[in-house]
Amino acid sequence: MLLDEFLKYLQLEKRYSPHTVKAYQIDLIQFQDYVEETYESVLQKAKHPMVRSWLAQMLDYGISPRSVNRKIAAIKSFYKFLLKEEKVKEDPTIKVVPPKMSKKLPAFVEEGQMRQLLDELDFADGYAGVRDKLMIELFYSTGIRQAELIHLKIKDIDLSSNVIKVLGKRNKQRLIPLTIELRQKIEAYLKLRFELPIKDSSYLLLTNKGKKLYPTLVYRQVNHYLSQVTSLDKKSPHVLRHTFATHMLNNGADLNAIKELLGHANLSATQVYTHNTIDKLKKVYNQAHPRA
Repeated sequence: MLLDEFLKYLQLEKRYSPHTVKAYQIDLIQFQDYVEETYESVLQKAKHPMVRSWLAQMLDYGISPRSVNRKIAAIKSFYKFLLKEEKVKEDPTIKVVPPKMSKKLPAFVEEGQMRQLLDELDFADGYAGVRDKLMIELFYSTGIRQAELIHLKIKDIDLSSNVIKVLGKRNKQRLIPLTIELRQKIEAYLKLRFELPIKDSSYLLLTNKGKKLYPTLVYRQVNHYLSQVTSLDKKSPHVLRHTFATHMLNNGADLNAIKELLGHANLSATQVYTHNTIDKLKKVYNQAHPRA
């Protein structure tokens, strides 16, 4: 059976996981049932209109564009395999246009919630608490990525020029201004850091045992503290990066400047934050304008 051959190909040659193979199987059986019941035909005789009408039916039933696109990808892969094996003469999916997916706006923490987190919330006593607060301050004040923060070294903090040197993607270095408040927090942290039982670590932020931070620890601590001020589904270091960019934009920062601070290669990656700003303007307008 063609379907079985394809699934075996995914498993043995493409080395797909059992979970992925199962997902492909379910999607293909659904399409097979549709072709048989609606057109009284079989998979190897399917035509473009059959695929298109199946796509339309799924959207009519309220299946999300993301799920529909996944199913189409499975069908396309199946017919690509059949063409290669010379089981069919044409690919019925070749002209199928997948539905557009709505862009998910970056989640961010409200300004008041960030003030509550950094000005009012009690962090743990001792080194760990001071480190965690500085970690969150760095994410929020600079917009750096988690990997960039973990690899930040003491020599990257230029206290004489009040800048932080960040080594980003593709080993591209960028400079981020250091505020007086953040500088003071770094200096206070360093006093505690130098008391740790370490021999020679060049990294700025360390574990309680004086070792380099690791992603699970960073995520866990950020998630813990964000959980106390926000009900967002995602409470990750990347949300603080989104928060940095959104708050900068809301307070009048130039989009190109934010692009440079974030280390984006293209402006299009930064423009997604303008949607959050537009949403805020709409909210203010609807609340304030007498004709709204």
